[in-house]
Amino acid sequence: MQQQDKSKVAGVSRRAVLTSAAALPLLTILPRRARAAEFTYKLATGQDPNHPVNKRAQQAIDRIQEATHGRLVIRLFPANQLGSDVDLLAQVRNGGVEFFNEAASVLSTLVPAAGLVNVGFAFKNYDEVWKAVDGKLGAYVQAQVEKSGLLVMSRAWDNGFRQITTSTRPVRTPVDLHGLKLRVPPSPMLTTLFQALGAGATPIAFNELYSALQTKLVEGQENPLPIIATARLYEVQKYCSMTNHVWDAYYILGNPAAFNRLPKDIQVIVRREFERSALDERADIAALSTSLRAELQSKGLQFVTVDPQAFKSALAKTSFYKSWHAKFGDEAWSILQQSVGRLA
Repeated sequence: MQQQDKSKVAGVSRRAVLTSAAALPLLTILPRRARAAEFTYKLATGQDPNHPVNKRAQQAIDRIQEATHGRLVIRLFPANQLGSDVDLLAQVRNGGVEFFNEAASVLSTLVPAAGLVNVGFAFKNYDEVWKAVDGKLGAYVQAQVEKSGLLVMSRAWDNGFRQITTSTRPVRTPVDLHGLKLRVPPSPMLTTLFQALGAGATPIAFNELYSALQTKLVEGQENPLPIIATARLYEVQKYCSMTNHVWDAYYILGNPAAFNRLPKDIQVIVRREFERSALDERADIAALSTSLRAELQSKGLQFVTVDPQAFKSALAKTSFYKSWHAKFGDEAWSILQQSVGRLA
């Protein structure tokens, strides 16, 4: 009996030792608790989550988090979740949000020089656009933005060439704009452009646009094709006139105090990854500009081919170019014309 007890004790002892030994390696491979981020920032946008701006912004955010080993976490808030574009412009200035993607056409309400890239019918094609905004014109605009107390985090992203959509009648010639109730963003450039062409230009915030079209508060609006698609504006519009009347940029803006709180190595990573996504997003918009026309046609939107030069000639007969030349000043206007040629 004593021998049996001794064997039993020995067996229990061996099992205990083996169990303990098996447990030891597990302790060594358990992951350490994830280190809390040193910095948690927000990036706000006005675009639908499916828009290339948000897809590429999220990729930049993911790469930033990985490259900083989790020290900087940026949360993306698309579709005006944190407020209208005008609200968010104020928030990024006061630090309520650290980063904000804003169209130049709306940014111009704070920094008039941002509207230089939006001058009506200034750019004929993308070759002219990128030569200008990646060159002297872009450098001039960025300098003016940063004088206002904001940072530009990368080269310009692409908002695309803007087109006119309507629910009541197609726009084929400048005369068709006369009296048309047309929504425009809260942008002096776009408002005055369509006023000069005889339209009833009505500034309405983007997050109220669909409702304004649905209730017939306005008959039409103007936006690039990717916005028309992702915001489902084709559901409340019938015609799309390919006017290419304005090219628009997106700028990733940063709050200077928040950005300067980041260590220098993280600052370099943030700029690098936003720059990379800027180029990726440009390629996305270029591809969509071709594919979206067929997609939108399949959803019932009727496309109208127009002669942009006819609209530009009509605009040149008004005080539009002369007035904006005076507002921007000789230096800025000269820089613009070096890129696009003489404007009336």
